[in-house]
Amino acid sequence: MLHDVTDAVYKGDYLIEIGFDDGTRGIVDFSTYPSMGGLFRKFKDMNFFRGFKVSRDLGTLVWSDEVDVAPETLYEEALKSKPTRKNKSST
Repeated sequence: MLHDVTDAVYKGDYLIEIGFDDGTRGIVDFSTYPSMGGLFRKFKDMNFFRGFKVSRDLGTLVWSDEVDVAPETLYEEALKSKPTRKNKSST
């Protein structure tokens, strides 16, 4: 099942805490992305990297409407970081 990104908070360095529509939250480490090349090379510029936003239309993080990461990739990475799950009934 595909989960959309609902919010994100910059945590320092290449770390972003991401929340998903099922209540899952986790921290994704993007430190390997700049070495992947292509558009991800832009992440070497920390001002660019910190300029992310949540695209409600795409359900993921975007940078300057030119770089994005698939929400399923972000979800998988967030699950690796000892994620928390907010109980939807308590919101």
